[in-house]
Amino acid sequence: MQAKQRILLVEDEEHLLEAIKLNLELEGYRVTTATDGKKALKIFKEERFNLIILDVMIPEIDGFQVAETIRLQNTEVPIMFLTAKNSSEDRITGLKKGADDYLVKPFNLEELILRVGNLIRRGLKPDDLKEFNSYTIGDKTIYFNSFELHHADGTITSLTKKETMLLKLLIERKNEAVSREQILETVWNYDVYPSTRTIDNFILTFRKYFEPDQKHPVYFHSIRGVGYKFTDTPTV
Repeated sequence: MQAKQRILLVEDEEHLLEAIKLNLELEGYRVTTATDGKKALKIFKEERFNLIILDVMIPEIDGFQVAETIRLQNTEVPIMFLTAKNSSEDRITGLKKGADDYLVKPFNLEELILRVGNLIRRGLKPDDLKEFNSYTIGDKTIYFNSFELHHADGTITSLTKKETMLLKLLIERKNEAVSREQILETVWNYDVYPSTRTIDNFILTFRKYFEPDQKHPVYFHSIRGVGYKFTDTPTV
């Protein structure tokens, strides 16, 4: 069953907030709300989202500043401004702050839903890779369906579900840097926000399993400021 896409809705007009939230939930989205910029940033740090919908004129910290702060932490999550500020200067400011879309109040709910769907689809990575059930790294083979690692000597190591999911994600994106946000969405489903150290520990475990020299990894790499990368380097 596919996880629901998560939306952070930031709006200080209570009736409008509830109406938008209800309609998005009827479309199958999971919606978290905030009524001021300070609370929005706190929630954003604690959870992960597929889309941010921001009113501009909100208390504490305005929407432009919220978007700018979010963009310093995350360049991938789509941001939509929902605002009564409709001058060309406001639109340009919104786009400069990192917005992907700008919808002016009053608006048609059907148009909002269509724009939300487009932004979320644009933010998702296409699953254009072949499904596979096993993969061999060096002299060891991972069996994804049974959560097992088979060694050359015939011994078997049981893998946890999250170990298996992270291995599969990194292998599917072989030779690509995979961001922490992508790992959170795929492996943790955004429901829990593990620290960077938690993900680092998984990578250290993989190095123990697969690397001939853990201090000089050839398969599992940490990319500073980005995430992690799997490189399949066959022995010659």
